[in-house]
Amino acid sequence: MGVAGPIRVVVAKPGLDGHDRGAKVIARALRDAGMEVIYTGLHQTPEQIVDTAIQEDADAIGLSILSGAHNTLFAKVIELLKEKDAADIKVFGGGIIPEADIAPLKELGVAEIFTPGATTTAIVAWVNANLRQPAGM
Repeated sequence: MGVAGPIRVVVAKPGLDGHDRGAKVIARALRDAGMEVIYTGLHQTPEQIVDTAIQEDADAIGLSILSGAHNTLFAKVIELLKEKDAADIKVFGGGIIPEADIAPLKELGVAEIFTPGATTTAIVAWVNANLRQPAGM
């Protein structure tokens, strides 16, 4: 905990969704901002995503979901993190997520949701503000 060094983020595309341009744009923006980004590629299961985040000692998981399965997929990732005693890994996401689903997802434990049109600047700023532990100096 509180280890110095770059913020580590796993960017993942769970489920059957075949469009990863947005995820790649976010991954590049986070990387350009000095973070370490592990991009898992398409069609990852929640189990694979959580295992990757734990193996990579990630600070956060960013899920990109356009398939409409966001409620199920976010819930599963958060459930698995709790099961594996890794609930300190923050989960945020974006994609095509109806406004009505955002509050329930946050109650579930999703740290933030970015809807289409969110700028990479806003996402980078949120990650920096929410994942950087103050340096113990």
